[in-house]
Amino acid sequence: MSLVDSLIQSLLSPMVLAFLLGIIASLIKSDLKFPPSLYSALTIYLLFAIGLKGGAKLVGLSIADIWLPMTVAIVLSLAIPLWCFAILKKMGKFDEVNSAALAAHYGSVSAVTFAEAVAFLDLMKITSEPFMPAMLTVMEVPAILVAILLVGRSAVVSGGGSWGKVIHELVSGKGVVLLLGGMAIGLLSGQKGYAQVAPLFDTPFRGVLTLFLLEIGLITGRSLSDVSKAGKFLVGFALIMPMIHGILGAWLGYAIGLSVGGTTLLATLAASASYIAAPAAVRVALPQASPALYFTASLALTFPFNVVIGIPTYFTLAKWLHGS
Repeated sequence: MSLVDSLIQSLLSPMVLAFLLGIIASLIKSDLKFPPSLYSALTIYLLFAIGLKGGAKLVGLSIADIWLPMTVAIVLSLAIPLWCFAILKKMGKFDEVNSAALAAHYGSVSAVTFAEAVAFLDLMKITSEPFMPAMLTVMEVPAILVAILLVGRSAVVSGGGSWGKVIHELVSGKGVVLLLGGMAIGLLSGQKGYAQVAPLFDTPFRGVLTLFLLEIGLITGRSLSDVSKAGKFLVGFALIMPMIHGILGAWLGYAIGLSVGGTTLLATLAASASYIAAPAAVRVALPQASPALYFTASLALTFPFNVVIGIPTYFTLAKWLHGS
């Protein structure tokens, strides 16, 4: 399947079409909107479902099966914020605080982008390694800590934050709690336990994801007006870096022996930008940072790019690397 075929398949999926509908509805100033409580409920469902299913799939795996992929995932999450920070500060001329805030978002990962990649692979009838949700989990926090450390303790304290508050926000944030908690429940209850709740957390997953992407489309549409204010450099960064990170993730996935599906998912994780865990931590650690910059970059630019163009591109690259 060519890249064009993959792009068409992606564009015609209900999830992507719902996302585009949300953008259109926002642009035409429709009165369509989701109650905040429903948005929160959909977020909780998706994060918990990913963790629960991932935990059940870990049953029977040994440390030997997962240590190398997990190590690569952690190294990626530690390295990406380092060069993102340098690029934003040196080339983009952003101050240290905003450079670190943006680096935290791009070093961390997006669970919803991951979920869309999983749905895309399901559409293509491509399987992946059972430990991929665990890789999502281990990549969420390290990058945020690295990015904050880049500006130093003094910047956190002067901004009214503290390391205790930052660590608490990261550990107790709903993303980490739901993903880790769901994985623990899935691992302890096993496949038999998961089968009991699969009618709620498996079959409806893509339907809930479609609704969630409709809401994200509405949010993205409302954020598009901020794109012109972000500046040409940040726009270029938000569109180019995901592709660079995706290519790196795909190559690493292939190098360590992941399947086509696993390679695609690692590329997607590397290319994604957090807009759930990172914003919460940055608000506590670096309140001086501009939300308009990191929300516009991660949510209004990188997320749509990955959903519409990035994921099918990473899939095509993974197939090419595997010679299929």
